[in-house]
Amino acid sequence: MIQFNYETNFKLSDEDNTGNWIKKCIEKEEGELGEINYIFCNDDYLHKINVEFLQHDTLTDIISFDYSLGKEVGGDIFISIERVKENAEEFNVSFENELHRVMIHGILHYLGFKDKTPEEKEVMRTKENECLEILKTK
Repeated sequence: MIQFNYETNFKLSDEDNTGNWIKKCIEKEEGELGEINYIFCNDDYLHKINVEFLQHDTLTDIISFDYSLGKEVGGDIFISIERVKENAEEFNVSFENELHRVMIHGILHYLGFKDKTPEEKEVMRTKENECLEILKTK
């Protein structure tokens, strides 16, 4: 089950379509949908979580807490809408494109993909792009 929670003045335009897309991406990687909670928030909200739980005194666009068990994918994904907007401008992409990339990035981590090394980052970006293509075909 995928739930969308809002701690800021933002709301997805089509939760059902977005949830179905995420489920398809999980299944594409041979995972099973568990419980996933997306929490959309602002910079201050996410910064407090970053400091309290990760001891990082920085702004970020996403923090995910992974509760996956085996192939069952689950967790809490916190996303700063302010960071996504700024990143979209910086990377010269639409807000929706950047939001979907960040949303699926957290899921790909749950599926075991990493992004610490240049090689891992390349694989992660390829997987993100594959998932974004699935969304375009809907």
